[in-house]
Amino acid sequence: MSLKTKRLIFGILFSFFFLYTIAVDTIGTSKDDGERWLTEKAKKGKLVFQEYNCTACHQIYGLGGYMGPDLTNVISTPGKGPIYAKAFLQAGSQRMPNFQLSEEKMEELIEFLTYIDKTGISPVKKFKTNFDGTISEATK
Repeated sequence: MSLKTKRLIFGILFSFFFLYTIAVDTIGTSKDDGERWLTEKAKKGKLVFQEYNCTACHQIYGLGGYMGPDLTNVISTPGKGPIYAKAFLQAGSQRMPNFQLSEEKMEELIEFLTYIDKTGISPVKKFKTNFDGTISEATK
């Protein structure tokens, strides 16, 4: 193989590598659509979630503890919702302690759970892995 042919092949491969790198770097890096649901109350709810170390027992987006349920979509799950979440926060359960949260903290935490519900789907197993390593919602 001549040097000219090798250089041509190298140039083509380098061009494809460069274009692929740009495509992977820019796909899915647009502005976060979830910002429109992130209210001040939801931000305070996140701080409550962290203050009481809820991730020790609960998962969000599939990350966290395994003692309690995944809370990513607890607000939109049929038969559950904000009232269901508030009942657990007020009374606790056999496995979940009653943290004696004020009404304000409960509302903030529920607002945070509502934000999470609108911005994600869990478990991640329901997602399709794309050619570039990112994930997207699986088509049915």
